[in-house]
Amino acid sequence: MTITVRPGSTVMFAGDSITDCQRLESEDGLGFGYPLRVAGEWGLRHPDRPVTWLNSAIAGHKVMDLEPRWQTDVLDARPDVVSILVGVNDMGWHTLDPEGYVIPVEAFEAGYDRLLAPLAEAGTQLILIEPFLLPIHGDVEAGAALIGEKVREEWRTDLDPKIQVVRKLAGKYGAHLLAADGMFAELAATTGPEYWAADGVHPTPAGHAALAAAWLSLVA
Repeated sequence: MTITVRPGSTVMFAGDSITDCQRLESEDGLGFGYPLRVAGEWGLRHPDRPVTWLNSAIAGHKVMDLEPRWQTDVLDARPDVVSILVGVNDMGWHTLDPEGYVIPVEAFEAGYDRLLAPLAEAGTQLILIEPFLLPIHGDVEAGAALIGEKVREEWRTDLDPKIQVVRKLAGKYGAHLLAADGMFAELAATTGPEYWAADGVHPTPAGHAALAAAWLSLVA
């Protein structure tokens, strides 16, 4: 089943830099990534069903960073649909931040659950997007850190159980799951991973287009 987006609905995108995508520098506050593409394509397809599109994502945020601002940035907007993509910083924080540490999967699950519970109680429709990591080649600079293939292998080991958490929570709350990790793995098999995310994490324009198309397939 798909989510029916009715005229006058409010749709909220939440998460980290992949969703943020310089939203504060954009005229409409949606950024330059997949949320903008979703809003544009929806408007083209459904001019008779105007929607308020909001983006509350902040680059670098983890589940624990979303929690303190969840009431103000998400719940107070009373959205009809909330789309969440978070987890890549929960995976790499210990590598990228001198004060970071490995976030246990149990802490990730508990925090994510606390984000979803009030939305489910309010009857909000949910779209959960799996965090993803593409197996690019070579080293990539991420802030002051140099991320090589060995580090990405460690990240992959850390990320897999967190992807399973997102799938589990989608089932628990009746959310629609966008299986982005599997989607990108399948796409990368024919083009190479860099085509979709040059650093393995942040989508290229083609990667954002793929996310937008997959997102739109979940709504009607």
